[in-house]
Amino acid sequence: MTPLRVLIVDDEAPARRKLLRLLAAEPAIEIAGQAASAADALHAILTLRPGLLFLDIQLPDGTGFDVLNALPDPSSVPTIFVTAFDQFALKAFEVHALDYLLKPIDPARFSSVLARARRLASAPHPGLAALLAEPPRPFPQRLLLHLGDRSLFVPASSIEYLEAARNYVTVHAAAHSHTIRSTLDRFSSQLDPRHFVRINRSQIVNLNHVRELQPWFHGEYRVVLHSGLALHWSRRFSPGRAPALALP
Repeated sequence: MTPLRVLIVDDEAPARRKLLRLLAAEPAIEIAGQAASAADALHAILTLRPGLLFLDIQLPDGTGFDVLNALPDPSSVPTIFVTAFDQFALKAFEVHALDYLLKPIDPARFSSVLARARRLASAPHPGLAALLAEPPRPFPQRLLLHLGDRSLFVPASSIEYLEAARNYVTVHAAAHSHTIRSTLDRFSSQLDPRHFVRINRSQIVNLNHVRELQPWFHGEYRVVLHSGLALHWSRRFSPGRAPALALP
C-alpha cells in the first residue's frame, strides 16, 4: 500500500495530537507536516504537496475555506474538514470537501472517512489521462514592451511586480521600471498564473520574488519582496477571498 501523505492544520495543539494518535493507528500513513494558521497551511500545501488534508475551519488568521479558496485548484487536494460546529457541514461539501469530522472526533467515523479517502486516492481521476495528454499552455519567457520609439524585451522571471495607474502599467523588473500604455488584464493573459498573482486592483506580483507573506487585518496580507518592498494583498484578492496563490 502506497503511503498516504497527510497534512494536519489546526490551531489547537491538543487537536493536532489527537489526529496524530488516530493516524498512528492506521497503516501506510506518512505525516507530511502540521500547520496552525491559514497562512502556514497555504504555504505547507503548496510546498509539501500532501495527498490528504485535515483542515480545521476556524483558524486565527482566517478559515479553512479561505485556505482552499486561495489554491489555484482547490479540488486538487482531498480535504477533510475538522470542526466543532456542524453548521459548517453543508458549506464543506459546497467547496467539494471529501468529508468532515466533528470534534471530539469519533474513532469509528475517523476510520470510515480515512478509508474513503484511501479509495479516492487510489482511483484514477477520470479526466487525468486527458489532462496529462494535453500539453501545458506555453507562456512567454520574455515580454516585449513598447516604450515610445523603442521596444524592449524583458525576461518574465526578472519581473518583481506590475502596477497599474489608469491606462498605464509600470513593470518593475531587475531594478528598472518601465511604464507603458496597457492594462493589468492584458498582462494577466500573458503571464504564467503559477507565478504571477493579482494581489489587489492595481498590482500583480511575481511569487518567485516574494520573501514573506505576513497575515494582516481582516484576512488581508502584507507581501514582502526579497528587495524589502512591502505590498498589500487586499481581502478581495487574498486568501480571505480567492487568490491564485502558488508559492514556488
